[in-house]
Amino acid sequence: MQATVLTIGDELLIGQVRDTNAAWLGEQLTLAGVVVRRMATVGDDEKALQSEIRQSLDESDLVVTTGGLGPTDDDKTREAVAGLFGVELAFRGEILEDIRERFKLRGRSMPESNRSQAMVPAGFEVLSNRVGTAPGLWREIQEGEAAGGMLAVLPGVPYEMKHLFAEEVLPRVRRRGGLRAIVHRTLRTAGIGESSLQEAAGDLSGMLSDTLRLAWLPGPGGVRLRMTSFGGDREEADGRIAQLEACLRDRIGAYVYGANDETLEEVVGHMLRDRSLTVAVAESCTGGYVAHALTNIPGSSAYMAGGVVAYSNRAKVDVLGVSPDALRKHGAVSEVVAVQMAEGVRRRLGADLGLSTTGVAGPAGGTSEKPVGTVWIGYADADGVAAHRLQLVRDRMLNKQLTTTFLLDRVRKNMLAGRP
Repeated sequence: MQATVLTIGDELLIGQVRDTNAAWLGEQLTLAGVVVRRMATVGDDEKALQSEIRQSLDESDLVVTTGGLGPTDDDKTREAVAGLFGVELAFRGEILEDIRERFKLRGRSMPESNRSQAMVPAGFEVLSNRVGTAPGLWREIQEGEAAGGMLAVLPGVPYEMKHLFAEEVLPRVRRRGGLRAIVHRTLRTAGIGESSLQEAAGDLSGMLSDTLRLAWLPGPGGVRLRMTSFGGDREEADGRIAQLEACLRDRIGAYVYGANDETLEEVVGHMLRDRSLTVAVAESCTGGYVAHALTNIPGSSAYMAGGVVAYSNRAKVDVLGVSPDALRKHGAVSEVVAVQMAEGVRRRLGADLGLSTTGVAGPAGGTSEKPVGTVWIGYADADGVAAHRLQLVRDRMLNKQLTTTFLLDRVRKNMLAGRP
């Protein structure tokens, strides 16, 4: 079974509201065994809506729309659907009474504009919305080129849409059948770029097919490798994924830190806890981003000793004990200063590990010797101290994210290597 998801609203097209509905629906449909072939966003325009729905019904077995079912004049979905099927909007008194009751339960009177939500295109089944005022609509098409197709028309309010999809739409889709096993598994990597990672993985074409695909998804936290297996039963789909994963881990396992929803900070946190180690962070260019990542994990107080945002040179000297001579001779963005920051915060906070960041975050402030994106990360433990230079980009926020990823991955690799 194939599906198209249409999200509706001018606010989505102009970027005023982020479209989270499409992503959620895509995930839920895929988990149910439905192949999502297309997603589109369309404004509150009847003709545009009709064109998109018509095309989608021609292409897909299931079309799910969200949005445009509210009580205001810009909500056009009911009218567009009625016009597309050549039917009238019929008033449903039981829907209006249900809406009145919901307002009454909130201690409010129903505005007259909500009456429009009781208008339903003839021939459509009403999906009861127990968490909002706009009912959903459902139709299984019996005639024409789209015969056999299913259309679900849902509100755009996310919690209302999710309720109706889970309680009303998904059961109807499952009763229709035609679902197939779709299995996803994602390997998460750090410390290497997309092209270099592909090169390290080598030629995988012999393993990939129409039933087994691999997507490379780069981001600030590293490259994700999403494996997707289609068709057969769940056991067959899992088996194909397992073979591909084993091959990838054999070739690029050094860069793989986790799978599916695991984050790098979560993996590092578990490793620190398992080894009964504590960590302290001295940050300059990242401005607290490393500490933020580490403390995002519940229970991080077991290993996070604390952090210092030593942004000024004075703070580096007074709080972390960085040598003024080192700052004068080498500058704040240097190997020597990164080393002294890591050593200083480890000693000051009594931690097993000391981490540091210092760099030119950008977008201005670089020199020919230290261009924007030049970053030094430091690592100190009982065995010694080391620093590594990174050459990143011109985007300030991205540099914070990338620096954090590289530093945490350095901690992970050091622990895997038995240090400390």
